[in-house]
Amino acid sequence: MQAETGRTRRFPINIETISNYVVIGAFCAMLVFFAAFAPGFLSGENLYNVISNRVVLLAIVALGMTIVIAAGGIDLSVGVSMDLSSMVFIMLIAAGLGGFVGVLGGLGAALCVGLLNAVLINKLKINPFLATLGVLFIGQSVQRLSTQGGVPIYLTRAEFAAPFNAIVRSSLLGIPTPMIVLALCLVAVYLAMHRSVFGRYVAALGVQADVARFSGIRVLFHMSMVFVACAVLAGISGILLSSTVRSYVPFAGDSFLLDAIGATFIGTAISSERRPSVVGTLLGVLLLAVMRNGLLLMGYNFFWQQVGIGVLVFVVLGLSFGLRKRAD
Repeated sequence: MQAETGRTRRFPINIETISNYVVIGAFCAMLVFFAAFAPGFLSGENLYNVISNRVVLLAIVALGMTIVIAAGGIDLSVGVSMDLSSMVFIMLIAAGLGGFVGVLGGLGAALCVGLLNAVLINKLKINPFLATLGVLFIGQSVQRLSTQGGVPIYLTRAEFAAPFNAIVRSSLLGIPTPMIVLALCLVAVYLAMHRSVFGRYVAALGVQADVARFSGIRVLFHMSMVFVACAVLAGISGILLSSTVRSYVPFAGDSFLLDAIGATFIGTAISSERRPSVVGTLLGVLLLAVMRNGLLLMGYNFFWQQVGIGVLVFVVLGLSFGLRKRAD
């Protein structure tokens, strides 16, 4: 009793509550730091570019990763889903089939990746890490074989402009279409994960799949939906990426894989159960995007940005989980 009283006196504020706000505190600290030391960080143009060029694309991919990790899995093939969707989208437009057919074809390519993952994991009982790793290698080979070893496809002629303009240069009530797409994805995944039976089933799979199976949950179906949803979301991001640069660049999606995983796990720090969530993942995405942009403005290249991301992940998760452990 005395020990309990002593701990209460030493820590009058609930440590567990503090641990849940580590991500928000880190985000605010980074904003202050880069506002002071990164030239032009707070300019409207820079903040717009960060959101439109990095946050939108990474957030959509990370939402898919959130669903998979919440179900107890991992998807290393999200970069392939992005790239194949981008490749098919660009190829169909280059063939003169138009933007609508291009979008359908791109999403169809991503859907195929998700279905392949589902078959390997649910039917052949291959571990998600190994299954999606294998799909990653296969997808990279498909890109090389389809583009003469990985040659980019650029569409610069005026007749190709309409499909891209319809996606990245259009707006609704002044809000650019890519941001509207992100908002729709956020709402859809939030409702699915936090306000539906599907979300409860996914959480059950993530805690203990065997118990979920004995409880009558259709494990194979829901796990398949998890990987299909992840692939399709990555495919959407791939189409937005191609629309922005009007080209297909092989393996461009690979750069989003680790950031999507990192953002998802950083987001778990705001949950008392340390579970992935849509809000947490979005905070993680903002954190990583601000870190990359701030370091870039300070003159640090991609490699130093990777170091900064690694340190950020260690500090945020280490501090959050360390405080939580001390509270327990």
